[in-house]
Amino acid sequence: MAVIGAGWAGFNAALRAKTHGLKVALIEKEQIGGTCLNRGCIPTKTLLQSAKIYTLTKKSKTFGIETASPQINFPEIQARKNRIIQQLRQGMGLMLKDIDFISAEARILSNNTIELGRRQINTKFILVTTGSKPLGLKDIKFDGGKIISSNEILDLKEIPKSLLIIGGGAIGCEFASLFSTLGCQVSIVELMPQLLPGTDKEIAKKLETVFKKKGIKVATNTNAKNLDLSHNDLVLLCVGRTPVTEDLDLDKLGIKLEKGRIIVDEYLKTNISNIYAAGDCASKTCLAHFAAYQGCIAARNIADPSHLKNSNDSNIPNCIFTDPEIGSVGLTEDEAKTKNIDIRINKFDFLGLGMARILDETEGFIKTISDKKTGEILGASIIGPRATELIGILTLAIQSHLLVTQVADTILAHPTLSEGITSALKEEHGL
Repeated sequence: MAVIGAGWAGFNAALRAKTHGLKVALIEKEQIGGTCLNRGCIPTKTLLQSAKIYTLTKKSKTFGIETASPQINFPEIQARKNRIIQQLRQGMGLMLKDIDFISAEARILSNNTIELGRRQINTKFILVTTGSKPLGLKDIKFDGGKIISSNEILDLKEIPKSLLIIGGGAIGCEFASLFSTLGCQVSIVELMPQLLPGTDKEIAKKLETVFKKKGIKVATNTNAKNLDLSHNDLVLLCVGRTPVTEDLDLDKLGIKLEKGRIIVDEYLKTNISNIYAAGDCASKTCLAHFAAYQGCIAARNIADPSHLKNSNDSNIPNCIFTDPEIGSVGLTEDEAKTKNIDIRINKFDFLGLGMARILDETEGFIKTISDKKTGEILGASIIGPRATELIGILTLAIQSHLLVTQVADTILAHPTLSEGITSALKEEHGL
C-alpha cells in the first residue's frame, strides 16, 4: 500500500497497515506530521500554553505567591514551540520502522503507479491522505505580509500591536485568545450571527462575553469585505480550509471530486476500487483525531476487505483551546430540536465546583442534552477549565449509549473538575 501524505491520517494509516502485514510506502513532500504537527494542533496549543502560564503568573498573588512583574519573551516562546515540534517529529520518524518513508512529491499516473520526481513505484493499493490548507476569499487574498493565514502567523517574530481576525471559527477564536493574552489589541469579525458557527448557542454567547471582558472586539453578522483593513497592523484570514488535491492528477484518473474534496463511500473507498482516501482531503470534518481514525479504518479495510468497517462520524469530539476551553460532542440543543426529539437539558455552573474555585477558574458551565423519553445522553457542550479533557467522559458516554442515570450514579473523585459532569446530570441540578 502506498500512502500519499504523512499527516495524522497517513501516518496512522501506515502504522495500522504494517500491523496487518502489508508492505507500506509513506510518501510526503514536506515534513512528517502534516498540518497537525507543523502548522496546526501542536504549535498553536504550545503557544496557548505559554499564554496560559503568563496569565497564571500575573495573578499568582491570588494564590499567595509573590512574583516580580512577568515579562513576555516572545522569541523564546517561539523557540520552545519549534523544539517541541522537532522532538515529536523525530519520535514519529522512529515509529516508522519497516515502513518505506519517501520524501517526494507524488503524482498518480494510474491506479497502480505513482510518479515521484524522476522515479515511479508500483503498488496494489493507494491511500490519499494529503490533508487541507487555509482557504482564502475572493475579495480578500493572502499576501504573505499584512494579510496572512494560520500558517504564517505561527512564525511571527514579534507580537503585533493590533490584529484583525476574519473568521470566528475555532482557529480564529484560538488566535484571538492567544494574542489578546499576549497584549495585542484584537478584533474578530464573523459573517454568521454567532462566534463558532455550529456550536451550541449558549456556549458561543458565553465565549463572546468572556472575549469582550478581555477587551477583544467582537463583530458578528459582519462581512469582512466591507471593512477598512488599513487600521490594523496585521490581518489573519481564517475562514475555513480546502482540500489539498490539485497536484495529484485525480481528475485524469476519473476519481470523483466535489470542490476539490475526494468523494468516498462509507468504507473510505473512491469510485476506483483500489484507491482510498481519508482525512481532510476526503472529509468535511477537518479534525486531526478524526483524520487519524479514518486513516486506521482505511488501512484496515484495505488489509481485510472481507470484514469492512464503516467510518462513523456521529460522535466526534470538538475541542477549542481558548481561555476558557470549549469541548463538545453529539447533538446541540438546536440540532436535537430540529430532529423533533423531546429533550431534557441539564446544566451545572463551574462556580459551584470546589476544584474550579481552587484553580480560580470558575467561568463557564457544563451542558448536556438527553432524550427525555429514553434518558439516553445525546450531546454535551462544556465551556470552562479543562473542557477539552472533560468532554472525553461524555464522548464515551454517548458512544456507549449510556443513560443520564448511569453516568450520574458513577462515583467520580472529589475534589475534581470531572465531578461537575455527575453534578450536572443529577436530578436536583437538572433544568
